[in-house]
Amino acid sequence: MYHNPVLLHESISALVNNPSGSYADATFGGGGHSAAILASLGPEGRLLAFDRDADAARNALKDKRFTLIHNNFRFIHNYVLLHAPEGLDGILADLGVSSHQFDTAERGFSFRYNAALDMRMNVQGERTAADIVNSYTQDELERILRLYGEVENPRRVASLIVTARELSPILTTEDLDNAIAAALPSFAEHKFLAKVYQALRIEVNAEMRSLEKFLEGSAASLKTGGRLVIITYHSLEDRMVKNFMRTGNVEGEEHKDIYGRKLAPFKPLGGKPILPSEEEIAGNTRARSAKLRIAERIN
Repeated sequence: MYHNPVLLHESISALVNNPSGSYADATFGGGGHSAAILASLGPEGRLLAFDRDADAARNALKDKRFTLIHNNFRFIHNYVLLHAPEGLDGILADLGVSSHQFDTAERGFSFRYNAALDMRMNVQGERTAADIVNSYTQDELERILRLYGEVENPRRVASLIVTARELSPILTTEDLDNAIAAALPSFAEHKFLAKVYQALRIEVNAEMRSLEKFLEGSAASLKTGGRLVIITYHSLEDRMVKNFMRTGNVEGEEHKDIYGRKLAPFKPLGGKPILPSEEEIAGNTRARSAKLRIAERIN
């Protein structure tokens, strides 16, 4: 296990309401949430876990009730049809990038290390962050910086990247940091860089599209009364999750049938998201921006 799972007690208590049921951990990572789910299940319980990062296999749990699937969670329904065709009693997803990926320098996720500008969660993927910064137009770069990173003055940052790559390809994290140095605020340099790196990571891994497909697959995979429990870390993904739980689509558009009944597969539980305690944040800074949302599958 290579990170402290965020909101562990809160997420497991919300998820598991049938110890003999079938569950999914859609973001296995270091295995912390999966281990806690299994500890809450009886001998008849089952757990499917998903992770597209091959490194996660090192944390596979030796338990006959556990199955680890090396694939993107966007395909969850395909595997549920194969392994649990009767449907699931609960699905958990922690949408944060694992600390292992951030702390492994050669993966290129963090500006803390000088490494190849990679950022692929699945190292078999074709497109890296270097491919994006060296091939996207200035308008395309501006779009992802604004949309996925909420970067201040994204046009200037995009322009600096384009100017720098005309002199030499941007291949490493240090190359990127140097390319946009003129745009970095002196009072919050690391926070600014984090937003830029977040935007590139989301684009490299098509995270928002994968999240949308995962949410749709979750609705198809859960039994009536099953729980969907999701931990988010930034406003864009949290908005998508909130909207889907409320309306059944990530845009948040309400649709009704001919009788005026709302067409939504979930009922959100609790008005506001559950936030980590000050004590948890003090012991695990990764929890600082986490929000936990819960919904129940309805007919």
